[in-house]
Amino acid sequence: MTDTLLPNGMKNSRGDSNYFRKGCNPFAQTGRSKLQNKRASLNQQIIKEMRMRAGAENLLKATSNNKVKEMVLLELSYVNANLQLLMGQLEGLNSSVEVYQNTHETANIPLIPLGLKETKEINFSTPFKDFILEHYSEDGNSFEDEIADLMDLRQACRTPSRSEAGVELFAKYYSHLPLMESRFFAPNRQTGIFFTWYDSFTGVPVCQQNLSLEKASILFNMAALYSQIGTRSDRQTIVGLQEAISSFQKAAGVLNHLKETFTHTPSYDMSPAMLSMLIRMMLAQAQECLFEKTALPGIPNQFYSLMKMAQEASKVSETYDQVHQSMIQTPVKDNVPLFWSTMSQVKTNHYRSMAHYFVASALLDHQLGPNDDEDKQEKTLSQVYDRLPEGRSPLDILKKKDERERIGKAHIRRAILGHEEALRIYGLCHHLNKLEILEDILKASHQRSLKKRSENDEEEFTDYTEAPDIISKTEHKAEMEVPATTKVKVSDFFQRLGPLSVFSAKQRWTAPRTIQLRPEDRDLGFTLKGESPVQVVSLDPLCPAAADGLKEGDYIVAVGDTDCKWSGVSDVMRLLKDVNEEGIDIQVVSMMDSNPPMPTKSATFCGNLPKTYSMICLAYDDDDKNPKSRKVTKKSSFLSWGLKNKLKSASTLSLPTADHANTQPWNKPYPTFPSSSSYNNDSVLY
Repeated sequence: MTDTLLPNGMKNSRGDSNYFRKGCNPFAQTGRSKLQNKRASLNQQIIKEMRMRAGAENLLKATSNNKVKEMVLLELSYVNANLQLLMGQLEGLNSSVEVYQNTHETANIPLIPLGLKETKEINFSTPFKDFILEHYSEDGNSFEDEIADLMDLRQACRTPSRSEAGVELFAKYYSHLPLMESRFFAPNRQTGIFFTWYDSFTGVPVCQQNLSLEKASILFNMAALYSQIGTRSDRQTIVGLQEAISSFQKAAGVLNHLKETFTHTPSYDMSPAMLSMLIRMMLAQAQECLFEKTALPGIPNQFYSLMKMAQEASKVSETYDQVHQSMIQTPVKDNVPLFWSTMSQVKTNHYRSMAHYFVASALLDHQLGPNDDEDKQEKTLSQVYDRLPEGRSPLDILKKKDERERIGKAHIRRAILGHEEALRIYGLCHHLNKLEILEDILKASHQRSLKKRSENDEEEFTDYTEAPDIISKTEHKAEMEVPATTKVKVSDFFQRLGPLSVFSAKQRWTAPRTIQLRPEDRDLGFTLKGESPVQVVSLDPLCPAAADGLKEGDYIVAVGDTDCKWSGVSDVMRLLKDVNEEGIDIQVVSMMDSNPPMPTKSATFCGNLPKTYSMICLAYDDDDKNPKSRKVTKKSSFLSWGLKNKLKSASTLSLPTADHANTQPWNKPYPTFPSSSSYNNDSVLY
């Protein structure tokens, strides 16, 4: 991670939030960077093969020559084989979890992180400069630094550091996207900018011209980065476990926000079914860390402590079983890495076996003594089981030594069978075989259960009583947590264009016109209203300014050489106060019809197959078809230069006229711009 850099390359000693941190060095030869570079290379190879397949399929449809068809079919078989090979390599990357684990991790089961989505570099320079010149009537070259800063910020998001600084980088860029959308993405035209992102599971590219895909992908990468932070945490300390728990809960919260906000994403890895599975997996890993946090100080060899830990372990097993069930459903199972589903099965069996081991230890190692609270133990045992073997009650199991040993040995038997099943499933996945620490943990747990069985007099149990299922229960349930960094305050790179409520891509106005003001009897013939920019109201149609082209409702953008887009009424009045007889030039713009024509269609390219989606829902509001002008109380336009009008509005200063009763025919309601916030709706993609 580099230091904070200013646009000119100088270090920022103030810590100003207007500037951003750079990403990691993309050429750094770390294990994580090598994986991302390999992922990018695989994505390019997949694109090449998919283009070849699309061309071959088109040729197969177009030709009637049997010999050509045979050659094309042969080529298609080679291309499909190559695609399967590349998909397998990409699955291997998603299974390479050992790179993301803590370097000192020696006694914990590895966790699964999400890989970052890859994207293509985008050059905003030419499209934005052209749009600034055409739409805002300003020199686009004067905004080179701002455009460069935006491009640097996006480029830095491709290589974020695995820390809170990297998350902050995503959050800042995500907060800039609505501002950029309002400035440059008009509802009735295309910018010519294509945002391309690659599916993190299939490598298939998805390309769109609107910012919805960009926003959704940044949220996905933010969640992926949180998962990598949680995976890297040191789980041998309370602080590290707390960091892991918080990171996985935040990852789940961001994914849930993505699922609820962008409901029709064309990318498979951000489909509702896949996101639901990923949310469950993040929460399951958070629950696993909560269990480890409870067990880290040590588990007292006491009846109540063992029963509590049994239910905690059962809860972890239950959450991983839900994850596995969601992974094997039809919409998801085709592209989920085998490593992930196998790992979830292994953990389901491992933690269920641990639960049975804890119950067995509680029953076999702790007999009900005269000083023990019989009612409390009975209540505890009844809460552990959802049902008991027929003819048995919790009190019978606690009081009768034979029954207690019989049920305890049954739990040991289920624990051993569960550990053996976990080891069997572990051996089925060659990616899991690389995780030696996982095999060591599974074998150690299995040996511990075998030892417990041997301690109870018999080499093999002859009683085949079935141990009851253990009810899952936890005192600390993993919950989704939406991080505060999802939205951060940022300064608009293009604030020199003016207030966003007026100077946005959806508003249309004339090019700036120069009007010369010449006061007659210290009266300019109009009233100013508004905050920034100020608006001309109550215009005298007979005044020189009106004759020079000034219109009712015009916005003043400059007085002389001073830019007034961000100036209020008092600031503009201060500039106009000392106008001499020669007058002063002002620049104004007039609002045009703000109703855009029907939006065009936007093609989403997914694997070279165009899918057409309507952009109407993106930035087109039916309420804007007939904007209602708000009623404005008519103000008197009389104000001497040396005396304030006590009756004036706090936001209005009147220039001198002679009408007190609002009898002038030109005093009419002025048109207003609709609020820009009505268009910033990210509830859907299409």
